[in-house]
Amino acid sequence: MKEGDGTGTFTDERWTFWEPLIEVVRPRARTPPHDLRRTIAAIFWHHENGAKWRSIPAELGPWWRAAQLSIRWAKLDVWERRLERAQEQHGAAFGMTFLDGTNIRTHHKAAEAQKRASFGERDHREALGRSRGGYGTKVCVIADGHEKAFGFALAPGQAHELPLAPATLDSLSAIPLWVMADKVYASNAFRERIWDIGARPAIPAKRRDGAVACTNWVYRCRHLVENLWARLKEWRTVATRYEKTATSFLAVIHIAAAANWIKPLLAREIT
Repeated sequence: MKEGDGTGTFTDERWTFWEPLIEVVRPRARTPPHDLRRTIAAIFWHHENGAKWRSIPAELGPWWRAAQLSIRWAKLDVWERRLERAQEQHGAAFGMTFLDGTNIRTHHKAAEAQKRASFGERDHREALGRSRGGYGTKVCVIADGHEKAFGFALAPGQAHELPLAPATLDSLSAIPLWVMADKVYASNAFRERIWDIGARPAIPAKRRDGAVACTNWVYRCRHLVENLWARLKEWRTVATRYEKTATSFLAVIHIAAAANWIKPLLAREIT
Protein backbone atom coordinates (compact mmCIF):
# COMPACT_ATOMS: atom_id res chain seq x y z
CA MET A 1 0.00 0.00 0.00
CA LYS A 2 1.21 3.50 -0.80
CA GLU A 3 1.23 6.09 1.94
CA GLY A 4 -2.14 7.78 2.22
CA ASP A 5 -3.92 5.90 -0.57
CA GLY A 6 -6.65 4.83 1.83
CA THR A 7 -6.68 1.12 0.89
CA GLY A 8 -5.62 -2.09 2.55
CA THR A 9 -3.68 -2.33 5.81
CA PHE A 10 -0.53 -0.62 7.01
CA THR A 11 2.60 -1.86 5.31
CA ASP A 12 5.48 -2.92 7.55
CA GLU A 13 7.36 0.27 6.64
CA ARG A 14 4.44 2.51 7.50
CA TRP A 15 3.67 0.73 10.76
CA THR A 16 7.33 1.00 11.79
CA PHE A 17 6.89 4.78 12.00
CA TRP A 18 3.44 4.78 13.56
CA GLU A 19 3.72 2.03 16.16
CA PRO A 20 6.25 3.78 18.49
CA LEU A 21 4.17 6.97 18.50
CA ILE A 22 0.97 5.09 19.28
CA GLU A 23 2.47 2.82 21.95
CA VAL A 24 3.83 5.80 23.90
CA VAL A 25 0.55 7.71 24.08
CA ARG A 26 -2.19 5.06 24.05
CA PRO A 27 -4.08 4.38 27.31
CA ARG A 28 -2.95 1.37 29.33
CA ALA A 29 -5.60 -1.17 30.22
CA ARG A 30 -5.71 -4.67 31.62
CA THR A 31 -6.46 -5.99 28.14
CA PRO A 32 -4.39 -4.54 25.27
CA PRO A 33 -6.35 -3.37 22.19
CA HIS A 34 -7.22 -6.25 19.90
CA ASP A 35 -5.39 -6.19 16.55
CA LEU A 36 -4.35 -2.57 17.02
CA ARG A 37 -2.52 -2.29 13.70
CA ARG A 38 -5.59 -3.23 11.69
CA THR A 39 -7.87 -0.99 13.78
CA ILE A 40 -5.62 2.04 13.23
CA ALA A 41 -5.61 1.26 9.50
CA ALA A 42 -9.42 1.24 9.57
CA ILE A 43 -9.51 4.62 11.33
CA PHE A 44 -7.15 6.07 8.73
CA TRP A 45 -9.23 4.60 5.89
CA HIS A 46 -12.37 6.23 7.28
CA HIS A 47 -10.80 9.67 7.71
CA GLU A 48 -8.95 9.65 4.39
CA ASN A 49 -12.06 8.66 2.42
CA GLY A 50 -14.80 10.42 4.39
CA ALA A 51 -17.02 7.33 4.21
CA LYS A 52 -19.42 6.04 6.84
CA TRP A 53 -17.94 3.91 9.59
CA ARG A 54 -20.07 1.01 8.39
CA SER A 55 -18.40 1.29 4.96
CA ILE A 56 -14.97 0.31 6.30
CA PRO A 57 -13.74 -2.74 4.29
CA ALA A 58 -14.26 -6.03 6.06
CA GLU A 59 -10.54 -6.88 5.86
CA LEU A 60 -9.85 -3.97 8.23
CA GLY A 61 -11.91 -5.52 11.00
CA PRO A 62 -15.24 -4.63 12.62
CA TRP A 63 -16.25 -1.04 11.86
CA TRP A 64 -17.58 -0.49 15.38
CA ARG A 65 -14.19 -1.31 16.89
CA ALA A 66 -12.51 1.43 14.83
CA ALA A 67 -15.29 3.91 15.60
CA GLN A 68 -15.20 3.25 19.34
CA LEU A 69 -11.41 3.46 19.54
CA SER A 70 -11.29 6.69 17.52
CA ILE A 71 -13.91 8.43 19.65
CA ARG A 72 -12.56 7.13 22.97
CA TRP A 73 -9.02 8.23 22.17
CA ALA A 74 -10.31 11.63 21.02
CA LYS A 75 -11.91 12.20 24.43
CA LEU A 76 -8.64 11.18 26.13
CA ASP A 77 -6.52 13.52 23.92
CA VAL A 78 -4.52 10.57 22.62
CA TRP A 79 -4.43 11.89 19.05
CA GLU A 80 -3.19 15.29 20.20
CA ARG A 81 -0.42 13.71 22.28
CA ARG A 82 0.58 11.61 19.29
CA LEU A 83 0.98 14.77 17.21
CA GLU A 84 3.16 16.24 19.96
CA ARG A 85 5.35 13.13 19.93
CA ALA A 86 5.79 13.41 16.17
CA GLN A 87 6.85 17.03 16.62
CA GLU A 88 9.36 16.12 19.32
CA GLN A 89 10.91 13.30 17.33
CA HIS A 90 11.26 15.03 13.99
CA GLY A 91 12.12 18.59 14.98
CA ALA A 92 10.88 21.94 13.73
CA ALA A 93 12.05 24.98 11.79
CA PHE A 94 11.38 27.95 14.05
CA GLY A 95 12.97 30.56 11.82
CA MET A 96 9.48 31.43 10.54
CA THR A 97 6.08 30.47 11.87
CA PHE A 98 2.75 31.10 10.16
CA LEU A 99 -0.75 31.75 11.44
CA ASP A 100 -3.70 31.07 9.17
CA GLY A 101 -7.32 30.07 9.38
CA THR A 102 -9.84 28.40 7.11
CA ASN A 103 -13.57 27.69 7.10
CA ILE A 104 -14.55 24.03 6.98
CA ARG A 105 -18.04 23.31 5.67
CA THR A 106 -20.11 21.03 7.86
CA HIS A 107 -21.96 18.01 6.50
CA HIS A 108 -25.65 18.04 7.44
CA LYS A 109 -25.18 14.87 9.50
CA ALA A 110 -22.72 16.71 11.75
CA ALA A 111 -25.14 19.58 12.30
CA GLU A 112 -27.79 17.57 14.15
CA ALA A 113 -28.51 19.19 17.49
CA GLN A 114 -28.84 17.30 20.76
CA LYS A 115 -32.39 17.17 22.04
CA ARG A 116 -31.53 18.62 25.45
CA ALA A 117 -29.55 21.58 24.14
CA SER A 118 -30.63 24.65 22.21
CA PHE A 119 -29.08 25.31 18.83
CA GLY A 120 -27.12 28.27 20.23
CA GLU A 121 -25.69 26.29 23.15
CA ARG A 122 -24.79 23.36 20.92
CA ASP A 123 -23.14 25.57 18.28
CA HIS A 124 -20.99 27.36 20.83
CA ARG A 125 -19.92 24.13 22.52
CA GLU A 126 -19.21 22.23 19.29
CA ALA A 127 -17.63 25.13 17.31
CA LEU A 128 -20.39 25.36 14.71
CA GLY A 129 -21.75 28.52 13.12
CA ARG A 130 -23.07 30.13 9.97
CA SER A 131 -20.82 32.38 7.91
CA ARG A 132 -20.87 33.58 4.29
CA GLY A 133 -19.38 30.24 3.29
CA GLY A 134 -22.24 28.35 4.90
CA TYR A 135 -22.63 26.36 8.09
CA GLY A 136 -19.25 25.29 9.35
CA THR A 137 -16.25 25.61 11.65
CA LYS A 138 -13.36 28.07 11.72
CA VAL A 139 -10.01 26.29 12.16
CA CYS A 140 -6.79 28.20 12.87
CA VAL A 141 -3.32 26.68 12.63
CA ILE A 142 0.18 27.70 13.56
CA ALA A 143 2.87 26.09 11.40
CA ASP A 144 6.62 26.18 10.94
CA GLY A 145 8.76 26.87 7.90
CA HIS A 146 8.65 23.22 6.79
CA GLU A 147 4.85 23.31 6.35
CA LYS A 148 4.26 21.31 9.53
CA ALA A 149 1.48 22.13 12.01
CA PHE A 150 2.08 22.75 15.70
CA GLY A 151 -1.28 23.70 17.09
CA PHE A 152 -4.91 24.27 16.17
CA ALA A 153 -7.88 26.18 17.55
CA LEU A 154 -11.57 25.82 16.69
CA ALA A 155 -14.40 28.34 16.71
CA PRO A 156 -17.84 28.67 15.12
CA GLY A 157 -17.74 29.48 11.41
CA GLN A 158 -18.71 33.14 11.85
CA ALA A 159 -15.98 33.81 14.44
CA HIS A 160 -13.06 36.12 13.76
CA GLU A 161 -9.62 34.51 13.66
CA LEU A 162 -7.79 37.11 15.75
CA PRO A 163 -9.14 36.00 19.19
CA LEU A 164 -7.84 32.49 18.47
CA ALA A 165 -4.30 33.69 17.72
CA PRO A 166 -2.90 33.98 21.29
CA ALA A 167 -3.82 30.37 22.14
CA THR A 168 -2.22 29.02 18.98
CA LEU A 169 0.88 31.14 19.61
CA ASP A 170 1.18 29.64 23.10
CA SER A 171 1.26 26.12 21.62
CA LEU A 172 4.81 26.67 20.28
CA SER A 173 7.56 24.84 22.13
CA ALA A 174 10.18 27.48 21.28
CA ILE A 175 10.34 31.16 20.40
CA PRO A 176 10.38 31.73 16.62
CA LEU A 177 12.31 34.41 14.82
CA TRP A 178 9.31 35.57 12.76
CA VAL A 179 5.52 35.24 13.16
CA MET A 180 3.77 35.79 9.84
CA ALA A 181 0.03 36.27 9.31
CA ASP A 182 -2.28 38.02 6.85
CA LYS A 183 -4.32 41.18 7.39
CA VAL A 184 -7.01 39.32 9.34
CA TYR A 185 -4.56 39.30 12.26
CA ALA A 186 -3.66 43.00 11.92
CA SER A 187 -3.77 44.34 15.46
CA ASN A 188 -1.31 46.52 17.33
CA ALA A 189 -2.04 44.60 20.54
CA PHE A 190 -1.26 41.28 18.86
CA ARG A 191 1.92 42.65 17.31
CA GLU A 192 2.99 43.80 20.75
CA ARG A 193 2.31 40.33 22.12
CA ILE A 194 4.60 38.87 19.46
CA TRP A 195 7.35 41.36 20.30
CA ASP A 196 6.93 40.57 24.02
CA ILE A 197 7.67 36.86 23.53
CA GLY A 198 10.86 37.72 21.66
CA ALA A 199 9.70 37.22 18.06
CA ARG A 200 9.17 39.63 15.15
CA PRO A 201 5.75 40.14 13.57
CA ALA A 202 5.27 40.17 9.79
CA ILE A 203 1.63 41.25 9.57
CA PRO A 204 0.64 43.87 6.97
CA ALA A 205 -1.57 46.76 8.03
CA LYS A 206 -5.16 47.10 6.91
CA ARG A 207 -5.98 49.89 4.50
CA ARG A 208 -7.55 52.08 7.18
CA ASP A 209 -4.63 51.62 9.60
CA GLY A 210 -1.37 53.48 9.74
CA ALA A 211 1.81 52.14 8.19
CA VAL A 212 3.61 49.34 10.06
CA ALA A 213 6.87 47.55 9.46
CA CYS A 214 6.32 44.30 7.52
CA THR A 215 9.26 42.63 5.86
CA ASN A 216 8.14 41.75 2.34
CA TRP A 217 10.40 38.73 1.81
CA VAL A 218 8.96 37.11 4.94
CA TYR A 219 5.36 37.81 3.97
CA ARG A 220 5.92 36.36 0.49
CA CYS A 221 6.47 32.97 2.18
CA ARG A 222 2.81 32.87 3.15
CA HIS A 223 2.21 30.21 0.50
CA LEU A 224 3.85 27.67 2.84
CA VAL A 225 0.90 27.64 5.22
CA GLU A 226 -1.50 27.53 2.27
CA ASN A 227 0.37 24.44 1.06
CA LEU A 228 -0.15 22.91 4.50
CA TRP A 229 -3.91 23.44 4.36
CA ALA A 230 -4.04 21.93 0.88
CA ARG A 231 -2.23 18.85 2.17
CA LEU A 232 -4.43 18.47 5.26
CA LYS A 233 -7.59 18.83 3.20
CA GLU A 234 -6.60 15.82 1.12
CA TRP A 235 -8.18 13.97 4.06
CA ARG A 236 -11.90 14.04 3.29
CA THR A 237 -12.91 14.36 6.93
CA VAL A 238 -10.77 17.50 7.22
CA ALA A 239 -12.04 19.11 4.00
CA THR A 240 -15.63 18.50 5.16
CA ARG A 241 -16.61 18.16 8.79
CA TYR A 242 -18.55 14.96 9.43
CA GLU A 243 -17.93 14.80 13.18
CA LYS A 244 -20.72 16.07 15.44
CA THR A 245 -18.49 17.11 18.35
CA ALA A 246 -15.61 19.57 18.39
CA THR A 247 -13.50 17.04 20.28
CA SER A 248 -13.83 14.39 17.58
CA PHE A 249 -13.27 16.87 14.75
CA LEU A 250 -10.13 18.28 16.36
CA ALA A 251 -8.86 14.71 16.74
CA VAL A 252 -9.29 14.17 12.98
CA ILE A 253 -7.18 17.27 12.31
CA HIS A 254 -4.51 16.02 14.72
CA ILE A 255 -4.39 12.67 12.91
CA ALA A 256 -3.95 14.36 9.53
CA ALA A 257 -1.30 16.73 10.92
CA ALA A 258 0.69 13.88 12.46
CA ALA A 259 0.55 12.00 9.15
CA ASN A 260 1.91 15.10 7.43
CA TRP A 261 4.88 15.10 9.83
CA ILE A 262 5.69 11.45 9.14
CA LYS A 263 4.93 11.19 5.41
CA PRO A 264 8.24 12.69 4.10
CA LEU A 265 10.25 10.40 6.39
CA LEU A 266 8.32 7.36 5.21
CA ALA A 267 8.78 8.37 1.57
CA ARG A 268 12.55 8.56 2.04
CA GLU A 269 12.55 5.19 3.80
CA ILE A 270 10.64 3.51 0.96
CA THR A 271 12.83 5.00 -1.78
